Amino acid sequence: EAAEPEPGGRYEAVVPHWFYCKVTDTRERWVPFSAQDSERLEEAHGAAGKTQDDVVVPTSGGRYDVHLRARQRVAVYWEEEVSEVRRCTWFYKGEKDNKFVPYSESFSEELEEAYMIAVTLGEWKKKLESPNREVIVLHNPKLMVHYHPVASSDDWVSTPTEQGRPRTVKRGVENIAVEIPNGEPLQIDHLVFVVHGIGPACDIRFRSIVQCVNDFRNVSLSMLQAHFKKAQEQQQVGRVEFLPVNWHSSLHSTGVDVDLERITLPSINRLRHFINDTILDVFFYNSSTYCQTIVDTVASEMNRLHQLFLQRNPQFKGGVSIAGHSLGSLILFDLLTNQKADPEEDEHCAQGSRTTSSMGGIEEVKEILKKLELSEYCNVFEKEKMDRQALFLCTEKNLKEMGIPLGPRMKILHYISSKTEIKVCFLDCLMNNLSIPLSQVSANYPQLNYKPSIFFAFGSPIGMFLTVRGVKRIDPNYSLPTCKGFFNIFHPFDPVAYRIEPMIVPELEFEPMLLPHHKGRKRMHLELKEGLTRMSVDLKNNLLGSLRVAWQSFTRAPVPALEAGSSEAEAEAEAGTEKQPDTKPEEPPAAVKEETPLINVGRLNGGNRIDYVLQEKPIESFNEYLFALQGHLCYWESEDTVLLVLKEIYQTQGITLDQPLPGSQ
Repeated sequence: EAAEPEPGGRYEAVVPHWFYCKVTDTRERWVPFSAQDSERLEEAHGAAGKTQDDVVVPTSGGRYDVHLRARQRVAVYWEEEVSEVRRCTWFYKGEKDNKFVPYSESFSEELEEAYMIAVTLGEWKKKLESPNREVIVLHNPKLMVHYHPVASSDDWVSTPTEQGRPRTVKRGVENIAVEIPNGEPLQIDHLVFVVHGIGPACDIRFRSIVQCVNDFRNVSLSMLQAHFKKAQEQQQVGRVEFLPVNWHSSLHSTGVDVDLERITLPSINRLRHFINDTILDVFFYNSSTYCQTIVDTVASEMNRLHQLFLQRNPQFKGGVSIAGHSLGSLILFDLLTNQKADPEEDEHCAQGSRTTSSMGGIEEVKEILKKLELSEYCNVFEKEKMDRQALFLCTEKNLKEMGIPLGPRMKILHYISSKTEIKVCFLDCLMNNLSIPLSQVSANYPQLNYKPSIFFAFGSPIGMFLTVRGVKRIDPNYSLPTCKGFFNIFHPFDPVAYRIEPMIVPELEFEPMLLPHHKGRKRMHLELKEGLTRMSVDLKNNLLGSLRVAWQSFTRAPVPALEAGSSEAEAEAEAGTEKQPDTKPEEPPAAVKEETPLINVGRLNGGNRIDYVLQEKPIESFNEYLFALQGHLCYWESEDTVLLVLKEIYQTQGITLDQPLPGSQ
C-alpha cells in the first residue's frame, strides 16, 4: 500500500477493483468482478493481512470461490480451469488491444508510489522501468504512456528508449472503458438444474453447458428486473439459480471412445469424430449398458449439486425444478416417470389415479359393470375387493373362479382388452404384467433426493421417442409421480422437437400455445401475416356472397305471373341477401383465432397446457430450413423462454408478473 502524503497534498489514493483472467483459445481477457464482489474481496484483503490463514470469498452468486492468498478463482459446482485473480489499480492498452490490461500488483504499487510523489511535489515527466525493460512516463495526471524497448546495435548494454508506438496508461478502473457487471441479488428463491443434450457443445458457437447456462441465468436476471419490478421493490423476489448438469464427459470417460476409434474409418476424419462425439449419444442412451451410466450420472450429479447447494445456502427454503434440452429432456422424463412417490400421498400413474383408500377404485368397477349391463355382479366384485387396477389384471380363469358365467366373462375380458392402453411408466408395465412394448430401456433408475416442482423441456424429442418405443397414447389421468408441472417448449423450426399433447388427446387437432413476446405483443411480422390471412378470408367470403346473390338474380323468373308473386320473389331475394352470411364462411386458421378454446390435456401438467411454441424472428421466417439448426439451439438466449420459466416458477409462490402478457395462460 502506498503511504499517505503529507497533509495539504492533492493526492488521493486510487480505488482498487478486482479482476479475474479468462483464457479462451489461449487468449487472455481480464474480466472485472461485480462492484459487490470487488468490495467484499477488498474488505477480506484488508482483514487478511492480520491472519496467516487463506481467506476464501464466495463470488458470482456463490458459484465461484476466490482464494485470496493464492489469488485464484475456483468453480464450486463444476470442473473448470482455475483463473488468476488480481487486485487492479493501473492499466495499459496497446494500439492493437481492444481492452485495457491490468499491470501486476507489485508494479502497480511502484506506479502508484511514483504518481503520489509526482502529485505531491508537482514534479512530472517521471520515468519508470517495468520488469520487462519497458519505460512508463508520467507526463501529467491526464497523460501517461508506456513505451516498448527498441534494441540498439549492442543489445546487451542498451537502455530502454522512448522509441516505438506507446501504449496508453490509465490509473483507476473509473478511467478505463470497462463495464462493471451488476451484482446478483443475495436472496435465492428457487433452484433449477439444467441437463444438456447430445455432445459437449450446446449452441451454434460450440460453447459448453456451463457457458450456455450462464447466458440463461443472465437473461433471467434482466427479465426479473423488467417484469417483476414491483415484487423486487417489495423484496418478495430475489433471483432463480440455474446450475448445469454435465453427463457427456462421464459417458465418454468410460473408454468407449477408444473402442470406437479402433473401428472408425480413416476417411472424412473430422465428420466421423463429430458423429462419434455427438450423434452417437442417442444410440448410447438406447443401449442398456450406457443408458445405466447416463441415468446414474445425471441423478447422482443432481443429488450432489443439491446437497452442496444446501450446504452453502443453509437459509434456502425455496423449491427445486429441472430443465432439459434435447436428449437431456428425455433422460429427465425417464428419470421422473420412475420416481417413487411417498406411499401416504396420492400417486397418479397411466392406469388412473390410485388413492390410499380403494373405495374409489371399487366405485369405478361398479361404473364399468353398469356400462356392460352387468350390475348384478357388483356384489361379487365388491366382496373380492376388486378395484379397477385389479380388474385389469384379471384373467378368464380368475373370473371363472369368482363364479362369473361365460357370457359376462367374455364381455368383461373384451372390455379389458379394448381399454388397456400402453402405459408411460415402465414400473407400471411390470406391475400390471401387460404384454406391450416396454416404454424405456431396461435400467435401474435412481431416485432423486427431492421432488421437483416443474419439469421444463426445451426442443425435446420425448414425443418421438415414446412413439418409437410403442407408446401410442398417454392416459389423460397420468402425471409424473413426484413432479406436478411439465412444460414442453419448442421453436417452430426446431427439427428435433416434437409435441406431447396430441398423444394425450389424439382425437382433437389443435395448435400449441403461442408463447407471448417478452415485450408484451406478437412479433410484427406474425401480426402482419395474420392480418393478411384475415383479409384473404374476408375477401373470399364476400366474393362467395356476391356470386350467390348474382346467381339468384340470374335464375329468378324473368316475367312474374302476378304482382303479388313478384313482391314475394323480391322478398325472397332480399331474404336471401340477408341470409347470405349463413353460407358458413371458411373457418379462419387456428393461428388467426385470438382466443384459444379450453382443451382438456390431462393431468401431466396439472390440467394446464403442455406444448408451448416460440415466435420465430422475422429473418427466420424467410427460410425455415436455413434456420433449423439455430432453432434447436436458440433456447439459451431466448427471453420468451426464460420469461415463461420465471413466470411458472414464481406462480408456485403466488407471485405474478407486473403486467400479464397478452395470450399467456
